[in-house]
This record gives sequence, C-alpha cells and structure tokens, in this order.
Amino acid sequence: MTKAELVAIMAKEAGITKSAAEKALGAFINGVKGALARGDKVTLVGFGTFLVAERAERRGRNPQTKAEIVIPASKVPKFKPGKALKDLVNK
Repeated sequence: MTKAELVAIMAKEAGITKSAAEKALGAFINGVKGALARGDKVTLVGFGTFLVAERAERRGRNPQTKAEIVIPASKVPKFKPGKALKDLVNK
C-alpha cells in the first residue's frame, strides 16, 4: 500500500477530504518522528509501539575485501506490534 492509497482509505473511513486526511497523516508521522528523536516511545493500544532501540558496536566484514571492520553503535527505530494486531495478521 502506498501513502496515496492510505490517504484515500483514511479519507473514506473518516468522511473527510483527501487533503485533510493527508494533513492528518503528515501530523501523525511528524509526531512519531519527534517522539522517537527525543528518545520517547509511542504506544497505540491494540496496534503497537514505536520505539528506539540501541545496537551495540560489533565486528563485521567487508564482503569485497574480506577485511574486518568495526560497525559503530547506533540507535534504530523499531515497531513492536500489539497483541490485537498480531492476532489479526495470524488469523
């Protein structure tokens, strides 16, 4: 599903215009981005949780040269689905 398809579904379900649905989706995305940038988590009961996880520094290999490299520690965004969403997908 593309962003445009999601906007169309949101507009139809909520009975609003596509431009209003696009603004709402944009506001939601920006809100989640801002919370994750601050290190907060966003929990939507019945859907899931967006959170920031930390990856430790680790060793890897350059596949072309086979040289060993150090992959630095980093923070990555993650999504943990809620039970209701898992149950819906696994029907």
